[in-house]
Amino acid sequence: MSLSRELWTAEADRAAAALAHPFVQGIADGTLPRDRFAGYVAQDAFFLEAFARAYALGVAHSPDRACLDVFADLLAGVREELRLHASYARRWDIDLTAVRPVPATSAYTDFLLATASLGGVALTCAAMTPCMRLYAHLGQSLAGRASGPYEEWVRTYADPGFEELAATLERLLDTVAVDTPALRAAYSRAMQLEVGFFDAAWRGA
Repeated sequence: MSLSRELWTAEADRAAAALAHPFVQGIADGTLPRDRFAGYVAQDAFFLEAFARAYALGVAHSPDRACLDVFADLLAGVREELRLHASYARRWDIDLTAVRPVPATSAYTDFLLATASLGGVALTCAAMTPCMRLYAHLGQSLAGRASGPYEEWVRTYADPGFEELAATLERLLDTVAVDTPALRAAYSRAMQLEVGFFDAAWRGA
């Protein structure tokens, strides 16, 4: 089993908790209140900007051209996600320029940027892979049974193109990383912060 698969398997309980989360299930069946989704979109746009910066730091710290190219391609993928959030914002009159991060968002972005700035390429991959793999997992798990106003969200993360981005980051992780307690801690912390992000979105806080 690859290292990326081992790390994901070790977090199966958190992945299941994310899928069963009332916020995620509310997206799937369309019952999530609009204000909760709008708040999530605003916070997630703020998060994705930090995610893009973390990829950019990965580019800067890449030890070779191959690693640099992968991070650059992944950065382009985040820009596509940001365009989706901008379309939500136009549709539902969300001002993305005035977003103030809630504590759950700040905790996640601070962790990502600190890791990408100081932790090296391997830890950067470990901190960023859970977001990509979890969202691909959620999209694929919900595909075919989503209904209502948030179907586009499910289609985005169920798309094979997003799966390929997640797999690309996992392959990079497998290439540059060795299994250490610090690496596992970074991966686990990111998964914990993912569930915390959904908790905050569900509470509207």
